[in-house]
Amino acid sequence: MDRRTVIMGLGAAAGAPLVGSLDAFAQGAWPNQAVRIVVPFPAGGSADVLPRIVAEVLGPVWKQPIIIDNRAGAGGNIGAEHVAQAKPDGYTLMSTPAPPLAVNQNLYPKLNFDPTKFKPITILATSPNVVGVSNKLGVSSVKELIEKAKANPGKLNAANQGNGSTSHLTAAMFEWRTGVKFNHVPYRGTAPALNDLVAGHVDVLFDNISSSLPQHLGGNLKILAVAQKQRASQIPDVPTVAEAGIPDFSATAWFAVVAPDGTPDDVIAKINKDIVAALNHPEVRRKYLEQAATPVANSPADAAKFILEETKLWGDVIRSANVKLAN
Repeated sequence: MDRRTVIMGLGAAAGAPLVGSLDAFAQGAWPNQAVRIVVPFPAGGSADVLPRIVAEVLGPVWKQPIIIDNRAGAGGNIGAEHVAQAKPDGYTLMSTPAPPLAVNQNLYPKLNFDPTKFKPITILATSPNVVGVSNKLGVSSVKELIEKAKANPGKLNAANQGNGSTSHLTAAMFEWRTGVKFNHVPYRGTAPALNDLVAGHVDVLFDNISSSLPQHLGGNLKILAVAQKQRASQIPDVPTVAEAGIPDFSATAWFAVVAPDGTPDDVIAKINKDIVAALNHPEVRRKYLEQAATPVANSPADAAKFILEETKLWGDVIRSANVKLAN
């Protein structure tokens, strides 16, 4: 997949035509040129797939090309810096999981952008993380994983989506809560980490369910537990991490759309209304749920409140688990 993809109309990601029901939201002066959505992570993972589903719908509504621009690197910081420096006119947006908005300010000694200055538009979706293991590891429960990790301190390779990702931090939270020690192996995104887990090159991956579920259902890896309060409807036989013996263990991946500081409020409101309309369309919701992602579609104010709460949560985890980028 090319780093940059121009979306003009409906394609494979969105399926059936959805334009008619959303035409009412296409009024106003904005947009009158192409809209660029920067995804600060590689193509192939949930961070990339979810905005593409929405972009396929919004292209005909906005009647302008939508360019998906994957600018990966430095835990999302490269893409985030690019968006922070972009002209605040609504034509450059960012669709991202947590790291550049709620994590990296607690990990990196210096950032070339201020995460608090982005203007939230909406939260696209949430997706619980899961504890996934290679079939070659030979464990079938969280209890067995803990026992094996304690018997081999620092020897089990825990892949993650990149330093500072929720995948990395969920692994660190697991270490902190159980007393085990992994060898952390950062990757440039979900897809390569997942590929190596399936191949047995690494032992465990705390991934969001959207990416790991198809591989679990196909028998290519084993999901031991789901890191949320309730079991996942897609795999009701798989326990939660709390049920597996670690109380109050919850780690959820989420995906937000934000704009550069200074973007006019009326443009933010317009983009929010259009994205919320798309996310509430039954076909889009179906495709999100197929990705095991729950659409959120909230207001800019609610999105800002949510990001602030998540910043505190992951900051507490980073300090309590003494997470370092050198892991």
